Amino acid sequence: MKAIILAAGMGNRLKPFTSNIPKCMVKLGGKSLLEWQIDALKSCDINDITIVTGYRSDSINLPNITYFKNPNFQETNMNETLFCAKTKLDDSVIISYSDIVYEKKIIQLMLNFKGDLGVVVDLGWKKSYIGRTDHPYSEAENVLIENNKVITIKKNINKSSKNQIIAEFLGLVKLSKNGCQILLKKYDELSKSHKGKFHTAPSFKKAYLTDMLQELIDSGYDIEPLFFEGKWCEIDTPQDLERAKKFFC
Repeated sequence: MKAIILAAGMGNRLKPFTSNIPKCMVKLGGKSLLEWQIDALKSCDINDITIVTGYRSDSINLPNITYFKNPNFQETNMNETLFCAKTKLDDSVIISYSDIVYEKKIIQLMLNFKGDLGVVVDLGWKKSYIGRTDHPYSEAENVLIENNKVITIKKNINKSSKNQIIAEFLGLVKLSKNGCQILLKKYDELSKSHKGKFHTAPSFKKAYLTDMLQELIDSGYDIEPLFFEGKWCEIDTPQDLERAKKFFC
């Protein structure tokens, strides 16, 4: 099992903490957000860890890690950052946003998943937005689930039918070896041929990871929700950082 952490972003909303370092290196209880993730991964015997950097890549220098850099991080987005490390998509892998912290059991949930394409989701997501005035729940990356399959993944899903449920995508994806092949094939096709708007993004180069996942859904592939109940926090604003301290410090 491998892990790829996407850490190219600038983290403008976390200023002044990110004035000189990327968001992933902001400290929480004496450890950077990256160190929280790496410790959780290694506690589950995942030691093949890759970090894709971008903004202030010189400040990320953790030991025993493979590094790739997205040199175009200012002009591209999360999806392009992932494919800077496409050589690592040759076996089962966990893909993670770099601005989240979570319990070890979230890794165990993904390790136990035997499907090809899975995303970790939280059904009780709205309560985590109470008091987060700088980051309202309308900005959440949601999934719409029907018959235990994700049918839509994007920001601010607010309507569902009686046989559908809305959850929040945590920024964690689990792919089998076959799932990696599916993803790589679709990326190669699109990078050669796609023009214009791409799902919620103005172009394929500026696509979020969720845009790519939606493309797989629209292409007929099943993406399964992995339901997580436990402690996790996204850290996007100083307010989020204070909230995370209450959970993890």
